[in-house]
Amino acid sequence: MFLTGCNGETASTENRNGEKTEKQEAGNENGSSEEKIKGQFDNNGSKERQEENKQARPAMKNERPKYRINPANWSVHPIESADAQVVLLTFDDAPHEYSLTIANTLKQHGAKAIFFVNGHFIDTEPEKAVLKKIHEMGFAIGNHTYSHATLKGLSEDEQAAEIVKLNDAVEAITGERPKFFRAPFGMNTDFSKRLAAKENMLVMNWTYGYDWEKEYQNKAALVDIMVNSPYLNSGANLLMHDRKWTSDAISGIIKGLKRRGFETVDPALIETP
Repeated sequence: MFLTGCNGETASTENRNGEKTEKQEAGNENGSSEEKIKGQFDNNGSKERQEENKQARPAMKNERPKYRINPANWSVHPIESADAQVVLLTFDDAPHEYSLTIANTLKQHGAKAIFFVNGHFIDTEPEKAVLKKIHEMGFAIGNHTYSHATLKGLSEDEQAAEIVKLNDAVEAITGERPKFFRAPFGMNTDFSKRLAAKENMLVMNWTYGYDWEKEYQNKAALVDIMVNSPYLNSGANLLMHDRKWTSDAISGIIKGLKRRGFETVDPALIETP
C-alpha cells in the first residue's frame, strides 16, 4: 500500500507504532495559508501576551536532564527518580496553518511539546512570525529538514543542505538552533545521523501516530485512538501533524491522556548531545 506524502513524495506504509517509515495523509487541504497565519498571530500577538509568554517559558537551560530517549523504540525513559508516567507530544510539518492554534491549546492545558519544522513553511514573514511566537511560548523547535525530501534519495551534500539550512533559518528567527532532529518519513541515513550529532541534535522518531490515516482524520476518531492506542505506555513518543483534525482533537487528547494518568514531558528535560 502506498500513500502520497505531504510534499508529493510516495512513501511505503509504516506500522502505526512508527517502527518503519512515516506516511503523510493523502488529500492534504490546499490553498494559501498566509492570511490565516497572519490572522492567528494578530489575534494572539499582543505585547501583553508576548510578555506573559516570555515569563512562562521554562527556565531549564541549566537544569540537569531528567529523561533520555531510548533509540530502540524512541520512548522517553526517566533518569534516576524522574516521573515515568509521562508521554512526549510532537508535531511534524510546522508551522503550517494550524501550528499556532495547536500551541495555544497546549498552553491552555499546560502541556509541553516539540514542533518539528520544515523550511518551506518559514519562507514568508507571517510564517516566520508564527515560528517566533511558538518559540516564545516555550515550545521546543525541532528540525524536520528544509523541504521534507526523502534523505535516502539525496547525496551527502544535499542532505547537509537540507539539515543545516533549516538549522540556520530557525536560529535566525528564534535565536536558537534546534536540539532535536526527525527525518522525513522517519528515514534516517548514516550520514544524517552523523550530521545531526555534529549539529548537537538528538535523532528522534516516534512510538506511534495515526493522524495521517484516513479513518482518523476527524476529531472523535483521533482522540479515541491517541488515548486508547495499544502502544500507549509510560514514555510513549506521540507523533502528530499540523492538520485541522489534529488541531480540533488536541484538547481532547490531552484531557484523555491525563485521565489515564499521563503528564506531558517537557522536551527541555530530555538529554541531548
